[in-house]
Amino acid sequence: MVTRNSLLYPLMIIAAMAVILFSIVGIATMTGHMPAAFPGAPEGEDSATANAATKLAAQKPAAAKKDQASRAAPAASAPCSDCGVIESIRASEVKGQPSGVGMVAGGVTGGVIGNQIGGGSGRTIATIVGAAGGAYLGHEIEKNVKRTTVYRITVRMEDGTVRTVTQEAPPGFGIGEKVRVVDGRIVARS
Repeated sequence: MVTRNSLLYPLMIIAAMAVILFSIVGIATMTGHMPAAFPGAPEGEDSATANAATKLAAQKPAAAKKDQASRAAPAASAPCSDCGVIESIRASEVKGQPSGVGMVAGGVTGGVIGNQIGGGSGRTIATIVGAAGGAYLGHEIEKNVKRTTVYRITVRMEDGTVRTVTQEAPPGFGIGEKVRVVDGRIVARS
């Protein structure tokens, strides 16, 4: 029987530590405890969302000129309870609903990786921790893969109240435009 005084599998231990470190960084990034990876990018928004927000901001001057022109003409219309002016449009990412496939796949993968570490009761603990960590990461990854962009449109109503409408499609209106809110949707004011 051959006995060794040094570590049996130093590369396996290094690989396990790298997986653990990568998992910690991934969890911190997904939960928002780590700053954005790209400097100058708003947190929680990817470049497509930032581009949408930039396009919407570019529409603001044209809408403001339109609004000023409409203020110059005397308003003779009767009060409208569904009418208002768009104050802001925000594009934001919403995580999707996971189906459980990511959690199962992550748990199995984490369990297999954990089973490669140590021996005896240490191997059992590593397998359990790997399966639990993998299940959590798989669940979060699946939610991030299924994320969608929604648009939150804030409308200042004529009676002074504020309504927020959330929709998945980009709005066909710009900031400062007069609209109506009907059944939770924004429609053109006629």
